Amino acid sequence: MKLFCRGDADGLCAVALDNIVQLLLIPGLCISVLGFRPEVVYGHILPGVAVSYLVGNLFYAWQAHRLAKRENRTDVCALPFGLNTPALIAFVFLVMAPAKQIAIARGVADPDTMAWRIGLVACVGSGLIEFSGAFIARRILAATPRAALLASLSGAGLAFLSMNFLFGTFAHPVVGFVTLGLVLLFYFGKVKPRGGIPAALVVLSVGTALSWATHLAPVGALTLGDVGWRAPVPVLYDLWRGLTSGDILPYLSVILPMGLLNLLASLQCIESASAAGDTYSPRSSLMVNGLGTFAAACFGSPFPTSIYIGHPAWKRMGARAGYSTANGILITLVCLTGAMSPIAWAVPADAGMAIIIWIGFIITIQAFEATPQRHWPAVVMGMVPVILGWITYCMKNAARFAGAGAPGGPVFGPRLLAVFHEGGVPVEGGFALEQGTFVCSLIFATITVMIIDRRLVTAALWALAASALSLLGFLHAWRYEPSDTVGSMPLVDWLVGAPHAAGALFPALPFAVAYAAFAAILLFARFFTVEDTAASEA
Repeated sequence: MKLFCRGDADGLCAVALDNIVQLLLIPGLCISVLGFRPEVVYGHILPGVAVSYLVGNLFYAWQAHRLAKRENRTDVCALPFGLNTPALIAFVFLVMAPAKQIAIARGVADPDTMAWRIGLVACVGSGLIEFSGAFIARRILAATPRAALLASLSGAGLAFLSMNFLFGTFAHPVVGFVTLGLVLLFYFGKVKPRGGIPAALVVLSVGTALSWATHLAPVGALTLGDVGWRAPVPVLYDLWRGLTSGDILPYLSVILPMGLLNLLASLQCIESASAAGDTYSPRSSLMVNGLGTFAAACFGSPFPTSIYIGHPAWKRMGARAGYSTANGILITLVCLTGAMSPIAWAVPADAGMAIIIWIGFIITIQAFEATPQRHWPAVVMGMVPVILGWITYCMKNAARFAGAGAPGGPVFGPRLLAVFHEGGVPVEGGFALEQGTFVCSLIFATITVMIIDRRLVTAALWALAASALSLLGFLHAWRYEPSDTVGSMPLVDWLVGAPHAAGALFPALPFAVAYAAFAAILLFARFFTVEDTAASEA
């Protein structure tokens, strides 16, 4: 098989554009939302991204050549690889943003660095899950319903991608509506631009032109100091400081399920490639996927990487292994030379926002397409906690914008809670749901599937597992900080001797009791229920 063929050019154009759109999110979210300094983004985070891209893309290209040689074929397509968009969004909004607020409340001298370090540890955790899961992925897939695995991912796609970025679409309708219309036309209307021009290139070009015409671009001032060679530098000291800070425990309820979802989504992508005729080793593919994420964290990026869905589409384009090699080299150069700084200056996030919204749509739709219709209630049940977690995040941000947590203003506490209650909003339910959102989604979706399939004992066991997690503080346990509500695991803090342990040992005890009562209902249901034959016939 050739190192590069004509189809690789088409595949490179499509995957590189997709990657550039994702990379545009990093300066936008890290600088605008998290308030990170540009030197952290361009000096550490993007070089870390470059390392992960190079490791992953070169391996999957080599893997494709190896398969082609073994099977004596020339039509083998490499697995696509890049940033994990849902995890990127989740780590920004559910890990690093709360970590920064905690650091501010504690008077940490540099809260940005602390938040970044917590993100690095979260990324390492995700990479370890992906790597170790390579040996047990199929067992996990067999034990957990597909509806439950996809539900939380679809909730994240709908809320944190589609709904979150639709704010921008309606805030800037000239750019937003036109690019969204093009995305709907190209990707749902089953048409493509004339002349073989990639659809993503058309959307990004039109969005950029309209952004300049409506003064959304340029974004800030062009800082040439960010342009220049930035060699990747190991950040093991920062990783160690983040790991030993003790502040990572509250975010395990985000890291564990996101790592698991990334692992299983990658496994499904490998199976999709096998269905298209390219059968790769799941173990080696998943191991390198985890190593790519681990390498990203070790060199400064807090964002996990993933095997992409869409291998069959790239193969139909005629892409082979060359597109993967070229993509790894291209993205590496963009990240290491500081080229993302002028790109982010010239191409605002609004230009590619419709593509991100479409990705959210696809993730949401996939949960329904890939599950039996009878399990759709479970998908919806699993989506709701994630959507409510996003809504709670927005509500807390609104409270902060109104002065809550600021010097001289109300702090996050019973006084602020009373204000929400006066408006008829039991917001403490959102605070509890926010801690362990993805775990809660997985559990409720699984219980719903088991109830639909009348496996009530298994459903009860999942409820009892939720009860134990609540008792330990991994689920629904929260406490006030002056400018936020955060996870609270005083029992774990006490066991490890953490100095900041505070409050009751079992802050989520009511939830532990509630889940146990739920399990009891399921276990004894056969004594007080009969089959609804009319519903069964319908």
